[in-house]
Amino acid sequence: MSILEKHVDKIEQGTKIREYLKTELGLSTRLIRSASINQKIFVNDKVVKMNRVLNPGEIIKIDLAKDESQDIAPEKMDIDIVYEDEDILVVNKKPFMVVHPTKSYQSGTLANGVINYFMESGQNYIVRLVSRLDMNTSGLIIIAKNQFSHGMLSKEMTENKVEKRYLAIVHGIMKEKQGTIDLPIYKPEGIEMGTRRVIDERGQRSITHYKVVEEFKAASLVECKLETGRTHQIRVHLGHLGHSIYGDVLYGDGDNEGDLIKRQALHAYGLNFKSPRSGEELALRAELPEDMKELISKLR
Repeated sequence: MSILEKHVDKIEQGTKIREYLKTELGLSTRLIRSASINQKIFVNDKVVKMNRVLNPGEIIKIDLAKDESQDIAPEKMDIDIVYEDEDILVVNKKPFMVVHPTKSYQSGTLANGVINYFMESGQNYIVRLVSRLDMNTSGLIIIAKNQFSHGMLSKEMTENKVEKRYLAIVHGIMKEKQGTIDLPIYKPEGIEMGTRRVIDERGQRSITHYKVVEEFKAASLVECKLETGRTHQIRVHLGHLGHSIYGDVLYGDGDNEGDLIKRQALHAYGLNFKSPRSGEELALRAELPEDMKELISKLR
């Protein structure tokens, strides 16, 4: 059973528990209301109402366990777990894998495998995705195990407080070995454009910090750190600079590069963020997948 516990230290006289949970623990109104209705909020091991006034030295406990179900069929598959605790699961997604079931992909998704893992390990959770990746982008994905961690980390994501690092293999030798791309990304209307984005002043401000890690004969391994998180941000920005990612069908010449790599050579290798429960800084890393290692060998 997952219990969130907080020892009340200094507190203003007359502070009610509802206010304290929102300001000090950062809990959402929805979570507080749900936990209160289900009598899962305790002070000194006694169920309390939300107008209860708190005193220094008291101990608050919130039972985060919840009976939930999800219409995702469990499927046994090999999942590369990079980190796990009582609140989150971080996995290294393989390339060519959809994150969550869709009309086109009812099975074989990461969520199918995670649900199966939860069941086999005796954990009664649903899949709450904090982050996502394109089908053909590999790397780290955060899955929350409860409403508390999902709310906290989603807020951090929205405020760009989760540091996301990627490795990309691009065409050409970059003139500037490091720098910042600060160009707005826009999604044009029209069916013919599909999911493609463009650089356009009508778009949202988008910031990518990049650094060349290694150079080959006519290609470069580039690290990208996102300050914003727009759809296809790295692919659009690097392509706009004239250094499209190998294997990228949408923004590069991927249709003609199948003998080199079967998908865009983009890997979400690093995540830095604070644990929603302890506040401890987590720095998680995932090694380059085999197809990108093989591409590097071919380009050397």
